[in-house]
Amino acid sequence: MTPPPLDLFDLWSGLLGGLALFLFGMDIMTRALKVVAGDRMKGILGKLTRNRFVGALTGAVVTGIINSSSVTTVIMVGFISAGLVTMAQCVSVIMGANIGSTVTAQILAFKVTKLALPMVAVGFAFWFLSKKEPVKQYGAMVMGLGLVFFGMGVMSDAMKPLRSFEPFLEIMVSLENQYLGILVGALFTAIIQSSAATTGIVIVMSGQGLIALPAAIAIAFGANIGTCATAGLAAIGKPREAVRAAVVHVLFNIAGVLIWMGFIPEVAKLMTDLWPWAGAPRQIANAHTLFNVINTALFIGFTTQIARFVEWLIPDKPLTEMPPEILPQYLSDDLIDTPPLALQRARMEVGRLGGLVTEMVGEALPAVLTGDRETLAAVARRDRRTDILHRAIIDYLRRVGLHALGESQAAEMVHLMAAANSLEAIGDVVETDLVLLGRKRLEESLKFSPQTRDLISAFHGEVVTALDDAVAAVAHQNPEAQARARDAKPRINELSAALARHGAQRLLADAPNRVESYTREMEITETLKRIYTLARRMAKEIDPLEPEVPADAPAPAKAPEDDTRTDAPADDSAPAAEKSA
Repeated sequence: MTPPPLDLFDLWSGLLGGLALFLFGMDIMTRALKVVAGDRMKGILGKLTRNRFVGALTGAVVTGIINSSSVTTVIMVGFISAGLVTMAQCVSVIMGANIGSTVTAQILAFKVTKLALPMVAVGFAFWFLSKKEPVKQYGAMVMGLGLVFFGMGVMSDAMKPLRSFEPFLEIMVSLENQYLGILVGALFTAIIQSSAATTGIVIVMSGQGLIALPAAIAIAFGANIGTCATAGLAAIGKPREAVRAAVVHVLFNIAGVLIWMGFIPEVAKLMTDLWPWAGAPRQIANAHTLFNVINTALFIGFTTQIARFVEWLIPDKPLTEMPPEILPQYLSDDLIDTPPLALQRARMEVGRLGGLVTEMVGEALPAVLTGDRETLAAVARRDRRTDILHRAIIDYLRRVGLHALGESQAAEMVHLMAAANSLEAIGDVVETDLVLLGRKRLEESLKFSPQTRDLISAFHGEVVTALDDAVAAVAHQNPEAQARARDAKPRINELSAALARHGAQRLLADAPNRVESYTREMEITETLKRIYTLARRMAKEIDPLEPEVPADAPAPAKAPEDDTRTDAPADDSAPAAEKSA
């Protein structure tokens, strides 16, 4: 009997529509998981990566929970940048993340398509009806997973006619060549940027009897190479740590596939021998998991060597390759042997660092109160400039300190280091605390009242002014600016008290999310007060042994000479005065 003609419209609309539902559901589920478990998983990663084996296990568990190896990698890049973990520890976590990424395939192997629409309905109800953010996110997770299963069902139904379509069956036979299967899996995954989707399609096809087990396993292995394209694209334009993490991901996956590619028929036989009662979908998922587990076991003993190789392959950028805005402008190596001049140049660079930090603090509050996630991310990225410039200043002062310094010069060096450290700390407060508060405001869908925004903005303006004065006090040894920065404390306390009273009054109002809004308002106030405390401390970093005059002030009028005076105080300003004469 001749099979009915193939309806290409139904086939392609079912395949592409089902794939779209699958990817859309994955995206919804992953986003919700990041919100619900992201901060918690970050804490777990920070605590459990000191040992390579525990690190691999942690990477597997965290990735399995948040369903995103890329998120795990990004968190580890942040830890490397902060000096909390080494590159070798990051390697073990990335290896474990590959194991965790196979959890999706294990879930997809269950025949739960009948539950897809009930899951979508229940998840949507929680997401749409609940006013509590955590409940909404859990609802989104269930809805997303339901869409994933529903998309698989749509693809499965669309593929049924292919079981009797000879040209397609011939193509499937050709894929039994494991090398071709690996290539197809890698290319398809690189195009759609989802190894889970590739594995899902292969599981659907195997469930319909359209593809043999060895070919399905080859395509699943190839997906491990194709997913590296996502990591590579994500690392473009990122810091060196992110590029290295992506390279580790690429090298590990390619090496694993190269080891296994000659043994795919044996792997398929092993799966049928170990799980003869399981269908092809489960055997594919098990092969995928076993592949990553054994690869991790093979390479876990070489994390240090892999880290050294990647650091050699992707060296740190030389300072001259950095963007001009973060290059030191005043630190001259030619002056290192002349400490007084070198210290003056360092003071000028500290002033420039202060300008960058003041701009960062000024931009932070609007982003925290009303900005979106990209605006907040842009503010956080500015801290990288301050960190690099701070490091250059400290290293310059260290080299100056290797020379024999007088008492006043040694004191000046210590004061400048303290001022630079205070500025770097303020940048960190903005990057971590203020930006985090802005993200919490978005997650909780909070909107501050105009009166609250005005009070916080006024308080923020006083803090920025005090910080600007503190920078001027250090950069120009300006006593008037120093006095203004230190004398701002009563005004800062007054505005802080006014915000506390306003918050207490608003807390009693009949308005939504009052407790959350009050908490965020007080946290913003306390964070700005911490910035002022650091600025006030910095204002004290004027060397008391140096004349406290603005650097750009005109030279003082020369007093009538009195050669009979012999009790004039001797200080380090004499050489400078002679030089300016």
